[in-house]
Amino acid sequence: MKRFLGIVFFILVIGVLLKACIRRDIPGCIPCNIKPHNLEEIIYPADEKNATINGVDYLQSQAAIGKFGGELVISAIGEGPKTFNPCNTKDATSSSMAGMMYDGLLTTNPRDGRVMPLLAKDYEIDGNEYLIHLRHGIKWTDGKPITADDVMYTYNEVVFKGLGNPSTMDAMKVDGVLPKIEKIDDYTVKFTTPKIFAPFLRQLSYPIVPKHYFKPYSDRGESEFNAFLNPDTPPNEIVSSGAFKLKEYVAAQRVVFERNPNYYKINLDNQKLPYLDKVVYMIVGDTNNEILKFEAKELDVIAIPGSSVARYKIKEPKSDYIIYNIGPNTGTLFLVINLNNRKDKNGKPYVNPIKHKWFSNRDFRAAIDWAIDRENMVKNIASGVAEPLFTAESLNSIYLNKYIKGHPCDLEVAQKSLEKAGFKKKNGKLYDEEGHRVEFDLYTNAGVLEREALGVMIKQDLENLGMKVNFKPVEFNSLVNKLTNTHDWDMAIMGLTGSPLEPHDGKNVWTSSGSLHMFNQRPANYDKDDRLEWEKELDEIFRNGALKLTYEERKPLYDRYQTIIYDQKPIIYLYSPIRIMAIRKKFKNVFPTSLSGLIYNLDEIYIEEQN
Repeated sequence: MKRFLGIVFFILVIGVLLKACIRRDIPGCIPCNIKPHNLEEIIYPADEKNATINGVDYLQSQAAIGKFGGELVISAIGEGPKTFNPCNTKDATSSSMAGMMYDGLLTTNPRDGRVMPLLAKDYEIDGNEYLIHLRHGIKWTDGKPITADDVMYTYNEVVFKGLGNPSTMDAMKVDGVLPKIEKIDDYTVKFTTPKIFAPFLRQLSYPIVPKHYFKPYSDRGESEFNAFLNPDTPPNEIVSSGAFKLKEYVAAQRVVFERNPNYYKINLDNQKLPYLDKVVYMIVGDTNNEILKFEAKELDVIAIPGSSVARYKIKEPKSDYIIYNIGPNTGTLFLVINLNNRKDKNGKPYVNPIKHKWFSNRDFRAAIDWAIDRENMVKNIASGVAEPLFTAESLNSIYLNKYIKGHPCDLEVAQKSLEKAGFKKKNGKLYDEEGHRVEFDLYTNAGVLEREALGVMIKQDLENLGMKVNFKPVEFNSLVNKLTNTHDWDMAIMGLTGSPLEPHDGKNVWTSSGSLHMFNQRPANYDKDDRLEWEKELDEIFRNGALKLTYEERKPLYDRYQTIIYDQKPIIYLYSPIRIMAIRKKFKNVFPTSLSGLIYNLDEIYIEEQN
């Protein structure tokens, strides 16, 4: 516990010391005149184009021609990847690293969110039919061609069977029915959805995997497939398609990727990309260690914590790095409460029935919401480089419900809400109407200092109400297992990545059968009669929202889902960090965007020799 209190004390001290600088230079909480969302000074290249050369359908970058060679070193918080199987990733680190190696048919334009071809050369849409034309002549890293058979296998035998992470399967269903896929020829496939389905095109960003390499494992069943491409897999055995392929993995130290000579993107001189020889993920234990390594020039890129932004900005003119304001985080940071009232196979309740009675009381959850001091979190943990968050959609989402204004911390309102729910405070301690002391566990993933500091602060906020909170940071995999498998937890501080363009991507969180419906997780074959009334409404919203084609038709539905979550509070949102990132000046073709971040285009980035 002393370690966590020390972290918070350090953050508080830095916040106080820098307060004058921050308040002077921040218009609207953006530090040191880093203009919010203002990336107009950057000259972005034109969209990539198709270029057929000697029968091969390349994707041609329109960015400036760079120099080949060198490496870029970035960091990964925690213990490293849990898998290199792109179909089975359940954490951000594994997803990022698998994403280095495997591409999808389509991708998203990093600036405006338009859907664009990737492994596909182009596509056609006719109602509920999607005709996808693959690139001719492109290859896997083992030299074998990428064809329609790989696409058919990926969807029919992996996605549609729910192997690995089933969230894509969940998101692709229309009224419980999956799309159909048909092979037209070796380089053409056709998808047909049961109805016109607005989110479908974006689902085609799912990574395509090589049939000849993956099929022997999927044929052996789910457990074999999920174990496939574990971190012990010899790198030279892995067959992939992305700009970089795995070269080396040293547990808890680093992951090294090297350029894929078979990659299908070229520059304006028709030379094969990427420029960099290597991309190295250095595994760092926590964000504090990450800062030390960046300052020691062991890392080339860093997301600067709020407490350090002013100091970095002051040093920038004489430094070897440049700072960018990327805007609000596209993900969400929140406190989730376990509403599960089910029992395990031995008949034991997942959640203590006494606690479940508290957690299932909406007024109890509202009291927690009113007791949380978001403004204090923004000031003292994010050092002003954040905004309070009250909605399930991120602040940069085009579907953000702007009518939800939130509220300040108010312990008096919180106390009245508890009294309404039958709780009473005696000698500074809170008891329920049956005389049970209100005590529960609060979890988060260890090593992420921001979340550890949030845990200490939330513990204090709730203890102001007389609750006893046992704060327990645990290893990330253990936390995920609690939330999605064993269900033996009370509350947790978590974060989820999100799409500012498509709320349906969160279907697996909000629908009652979703694989990430963590606040009330159900087994695969659940009884729909046990849904709460507001869960039933969420199910209908996400079913209907996917069937509406226009933004104007969809917006009121997604406004309503955010209102339900705000009113019912199974998840209580905290704040949205403003992403301030730094990268060494020697790296060129860096085109940051609020949608995609700083180094989404690793295949185009190169090193310019410094004088």
